[in-house]
Amino acid sequence: MTQPSIRVLLCDDHRFFRDGVRSLLSTIPDIEVVGEANNGDECIARAAEKHPHVILMDVQMPGLNGVEATRRILRDTPDVGVVMLTMFEDTDLMLSAMRAGARGYILKDADEEELIRSVRAVARGEALFGPAVARRLLNYITDVIPASKPNPFPELTDRERDVLTGLAQGLTNQDVADRMELSLKTVRNHVSSILTKLRVVDRAEAISRARDAGLAS
Repeated sequence: MTQPSIRVLLCDDHRFFRDGVRSLLSTIPDIEVVGEANNGDECIARAAEKHPHVILMDVQMPGLNGVEATRRILRDTPDVGVVMLTMFEDTDLMLSAMRAGARGYILKDADEEELIRSVRAVARGEALFGPAVARRLLNYITDVIPASKPNPFPELTDRERDVLTGLAQGLTNQDVADRMELSLKTVRNHVSSILTKLRVVDRAEAISRARDAGLAS
């Protein structure tokens, strides 16, 4: 039984590049190129006409760019998988494409296997980014999103940790009670519980441990 074809639309303003990709994909039994476009507006029209499963979309084209064309196409046909193609490892462009709904982002100098793998993955509803793009995205996440701080005292409740933080900042029991809108007796009970759970002999030792853990900052 013949496997259903993956319908692909090529959108790129460079005829030479489109010819090369079309020639490559024409040799793959389960992939069929159903149309081409050389700018964003033409790509939107071809997508509505040809109903592709996957669009290979150049990021930068004259007139309407690939990111905006992707956004408009997916607004009307959200099931289409868009793979962005670019010559540049540009983090801002990559993030813009992802926000627009693209499920793939690869460099134009990627090898043939990577391009074919991207088409098939996106056609299955998966997301796939080329190795160079994935590394840049990982670096961005590492640089921009701070690592979450470990919980230094998991045995304490959130309320007890807030009380301990106040003590580490130099507040008295009454100050903590006023800040947290608690009674002084409740704060004292929390302090007693903190000392027991942390297995410290007195308030000073609890404060010292809290400051060492960074709760005073």
